[in-house]
Amino acid sequence: MARKVGYTFKKQYKEINFVYDKFNDIYEAVAAAEGIDLTRYHAMEAQVAMTSKGSQAVKDYRLKEFERFGFTNIHFIRDEEQ
Repeated sequence: MARKVGYTFKKQYKEINFVYDKFNDIYEAVAAAEGIDLTRYHAMEAQVAMTSKGSQAVKDYRLKEFERFGFTNIHFIRDEEQ
């Protein structure tokens, strides 16, 4: 089942389709939609995960890096039943 993801990239709001078959999470999907290579990001994220005691450090790193890339307000869009 396809879902929609909304995000703001460099002050411009966009929506894309998202399926778990192609991407692990919505952050990978929005980066792919904007053509951003996440190779170095994934390597550093793995290092943060290995050295931190909890998952909060990984979440904080993810949010800070995606803000640095130019993303804000990444979220799933609810399908309202009509």
